[in-house]
Amino acid sequence: MSKKSVAYLTILLSGAVLVSGCAQSTLTGTSYSRGEARQAQSVQTGRVESVVPIIIEGRTDGVVGAGTGAVVGGVLGNQIGGGSGQQIATVLGAVAGGIAGQRVEEATSRRQGVEITVRLDNGSAVSVVQEVDQNQVFSPGDRVRVLGQGSTMRVTY
Repeated sequence: MSKKSVAYLTILLSGAVLVSGCAQSTLTGTSYSRGEARQAQSVQTGRVESVVPIIIEGRTDGVVGAGTGAVVGGVLGNQIGGGSGQQIATVLGAVAGGIAGQRVEEATSRRQGVEITVRLDNGSAVSVVQEVDQNQVFSPGDRVRVLGQGSTMRVTY
């Protein structure tokens, strides 16, 4: 494989890793998965007691980042040496590339979140973690709705 082909493959596969991070669904109070559409949800109301900024960790279970990194690392490792040295470099390149790709995917899918504690009108309190939504910024004292379906909850106005 020529150096030009390796460079092209590296750029192509790196782009795939970055795009996979962008494709992650959002976890805001106003976004819904396809499975949540047309499903009944319980609605409770209350007042926000506290809002704490948090980080929602990125994906580490995806195969795109690790797989892409392994392919790129293996291709690059294959360009080193010859014979059994080349085979070892290919394997080591694939392993190192897989680890690096997984870290890239985790970093690109990490999101800014918020932990919202709400004192419900019935006197109980709930705490909900969701992704920051610039269209819904919560402050202590705000009247909000807490929508729930099973163990999934979201806070919205």
